[in-house]
Amino acid sequence: MSKLPKLNAANPKVWLLVGASVAGVLIIAEVQRRRIKAKNSVKVDYGAFVTRFELLPFAPPPPPAASPPLSRLTFAVNDNIDVKGYMTGRGSTDWKRTHEEAEKTAFAVTAMLRNGAKCVGKTVMDELGFGILGENGNLGTPTNPCNPSHVPGGSCSGSAVAVAAQLVDFALGTDTFGCVRVPASFCGVFGFRPSHGLVSAVGILQNSQSLETVGVLASDPSILHRVGHVLLHLNLVEPKRARRMIIADDLFQLSQVPIQKTANVIAKAMEKLHGYTSPEHINFGQYIASNVPSLKVYDEELKNQKNGIAALKALSSVMLLLQRYEFKTIHEEWFKSSKPGLGPEVSSHVREAINSTPDNMKTLYQVRKEMRAAVQSLLKDDGILVLPTVADPPPKLESRKVLPAGFCDRIFALLSIATMSGACQVAIPLGKHDDFSVSVSFIASHGFDKFLLDTVLDMHSSIEEALCTPASLPSPLINGDMDAACLLKEKGNAAYKGKQWNKAVSYYTEAIKLNETDATYYCNRAAAYLELGCFQQSEQDCTKALALDKKNVKAYLRRGTARESLCLYKESLQDFQHARVLEPNNKVACQGEKRLTKLVK
Repeated sequence: MSKLPKLNAANPKVWLLVGASVAGVLIIAEVQRRRIKAKNSVKVDYGAFVTRFELLPFAPPPPPAASPPLSRLTFAVNDNIDVKGYMTGRGSTDWKRTHEEAEKTAFAVTAMLRNGAKCVGKTVMDELGFGILGENGNLGTPTNPCNPSHVPGGSCSGSAVAVAAQLVDFALGTDTFGCVRVPASFCGVFGFRPSHGLVSAVGILQNSQSLETVGVLASDPSILHRVGHVLLHLNLVEPKRARRMIIADDLFQLSQVPIQKTANVIAKAMEKLHGYTSPEHINFGQYIASNVPSLKVYDEELKNQKNGIAALKALSSVMLLLQRYEFKTIHEEWFKSSKPGLGPEVSSHVREAINSTPDNMKTLYQVRKEMRAAVQSLLKDDGILVLPTVADPPPKLESRKVLPAGFCDRIFALLSIATMSGACQVAIPLGKHDDFSVSVSFIASHGFDKFLLDTVLDMHSSIEEALCTPASLPSPLINGDMDAACLLKEKGNAAYKGKQWNKAVSYYTEAIKLNETDATYYCNRAAAYLELGCFQQSEQDCTKALALDKKNVKAYLRRGTARESLCLYKESLQDFQHARVLEPNNKVACQGEKRLTKLVK
């Protein structure tokens, strides 16, 4: 038997071999560690519950009486809703430490029990309800069943996860600035924010009495319909009225989901339904800028022009100011006496609220009053506003510090509409896009909750059918005569000067069909799209123009404007900076760069 050769320690190849072997062992160990961690990270019940228990429903009436409407349904409640004998922790160990168990059960919970549902536990929420991502450093973050590596949304994170994971049929939560609607969207379930003030707040630990309301998360529209009727004491039958669906085109411009998978699905679903008029379209931001005059106090841009995006940003700013002021009014004494050790992000928000001294409080409430009147005037008793529930997909876990630029501006612009008007809203799941849940929302006037719930139930099967219908493919472009394309461009220019924006878009589109290689056609159409508030289309056209002509200053300026309107501030700043490099003295570029630098900071 031959002997193995001796290894020479002085030979560098030996150490190379040893190093490679050690590295291989370390890699295998790391892979194994990650597998074990991943296996262990599958939390019990998705980490949705703070505590599990059973509250049996009230005894049903004897036959021949009908069974209660919520018989055999199970539900959970958010941890800011009282259940007798259990701690209401509000997602905070410090709150739990400084308070006693609840002495009574919240009115909303009792209503569910009385109507046949069984309560099975309390669910995790953001600390003190401050947050829309659903992450809780003390109690753990519930796992989003749709996207486990991404946030579930908050503050009613556990409630949404419990419904999405089919652990319960429905859950109760509260909604101030999206606490039900955001997790409903991120977890792919139905979320209902009732009209403000219609559901009793007895037994609810609120952050904002003039904005917050009890809400519902449910797995399907029929359950949502039944729970909503019980919660609001609604009549089961009322005369059916015609419905006007009003699509907020400018708000869908904020969404990253193609309109073919959102607004177009709703329009398609309406085609086969009786009692629905053809969909109307509106630039909702501009409508608010014109009909909520007190917003001008909170945004300089609104004083000289009717800027839709600026109006929505101002509206969301008022919402947050009002929430902070009312949180301070309710909880300042507790905060100063208990000195809670909150998570860093929550602590900064709470301190901001406690230290806030907003000027002119009357104006904040005046904006709320005007907003309700404006929405009521638009929707009346037969209108439904259609808009995206959120603008962006759920961020990755623990990515709060690196959220996409403009994420909060976009999401709060959408959420502030129902919050500040007190209107009722339902978030409706519409399948998936790029593996993330898609959600659109219906909003009805304050007090028209039954009309809204009936509409959602009435349209559900048609929406499901529309989702299964493939979108029609665009017709192929035609290559044609250059002179004809140039003539169409001139007609487009004339229409643009005459402020006939839609006609201008049509002419430029026909010109592009004849000649796809002229950057000017795309750039001009982008200008018309900007006037129409079609910011995504404008951005796309400018990008095409720059692919054809990298020195097109107008394309950089228009794309920068479009991106700013979409709250893509970093990208917008880069466009204005590019324009300045090409034309150092361009006033629009200089002003844009200065403005966007402040926004980015």
